[in-house]
Amino acid sequence: MRQTTRGAAVGRQGDRHPTIYDVAREAGVAASTVSRALSTPGRVSATTREHILETAERLGYRTNPLARALPSGRTDTVALCVSDITNPHFFGIIRGAEQQTRAAGCTLIVGDAEESPDLEVRHVQRLGPSVDGFVIAASRMPDDRIRDLAANHRLTLVNRQVDGVNSTIIDHEDGTRQIVEHLSSLGHPSVVYLAGPRQSWLAAQRWRVVESAARELGMSAARLGPFPPAVLGGAAAADAALASGATAAIAHNDLLAIGMLRRLAERRVRVPEDMSVVGYDDIFGADFCSPPLTTLGGSFTEAGRLAVDLLLGMRDAAWRSETASQVVLPSHLIVRESTGPAPRRPR
Repeated sequence: MRQTTRGAAVGRQGDRHPTIYDVAREAGVAASTVSRALSTPGRVSATTREHILETAERLGYRTNPLARALPSGRTDTVALCVSDITNPHFFGIIRGAEQQTRAAGCTLIVGDAEESPDLEVRHVQRLGPSVDGFVIAASRMPDDRIRDLAANHRLTLVNRQVDGVNSTIIDHEDGTRQIVEHLSSLGHPSVVYLAGPRQSWLAAQRWRVVESAARELGMSAARLGPFPPAVLGGAAAADAALASGATAAIAHNDLLAIGMLRRLAERRVRVPEDMSVVGYDDIFGADFCSPPLTTLGGSFTEAGRLAVDLLLGMRDAAWRSETASQVVLPSHLIVRESTGPAPRRPR
């Protein structure tokens, strides 16, 4: 009872938060023992640590991750930087990263790069001392800049590959080939790829596969763009696709494809009777638009989870190793109503 009364008194102090010394006094141990129980639990008995944790919880004591990082070099915090936080494509990546950081007893913070490679660099430079490492999704930085950052910070990529840097990625090569083969099977003689931002690594890789696969299948292929990877970019992309004369269009992502569907409807172009449209990512809402969108999907939640797993492995091992893990997860084409047989007569 006497301990409970003292604890309540400490908890009622409105002018300051409980300190490690308050916890030590309440638990009847030395402050150094409290410190070990909170930062290096293996150095105290399980019974003592449980008693200290119960006391800290009752007093409302919260550890300061930056202060704890001074002796250990760890903050138990991971930063995730995405190229556009408004894009639903990143929802799965964020969820997977959050699940894995939580399971590891860590905290995840999320930053938005707003499609800017310079902002990505600033995020890393400013947060570097405060986190254990970075997961960067769909980075717009050039390879050399990523390597420079990886030389001084623990860093893992999602949907981007750079030699010597850990990464997780959905198999865009096989997936893009699936798209072209699907359109070829429907009799389309031509396809146009509506590219995303100039700095997008995936845009370049996808076009390479589109061009190669189309050539092998006897189709003509053209690349147009870049276009903003958002619904608002769809109008210009649709107009460009129509002007090209192609019977099928592959958009950089689902947002761009959905914007194209809207513009084609405005111009009274029927999808898929007059033109087939395909996107990437299978975002929430891709099956709600009119018509439902054919798109390339994959386990983006798993990609986020594995990226954090690789990062924490670097933290707990020799992270400056010259070897890097590049995980490729399978992709799958989801065929919906936005693709169909090629039109019998040219538009």
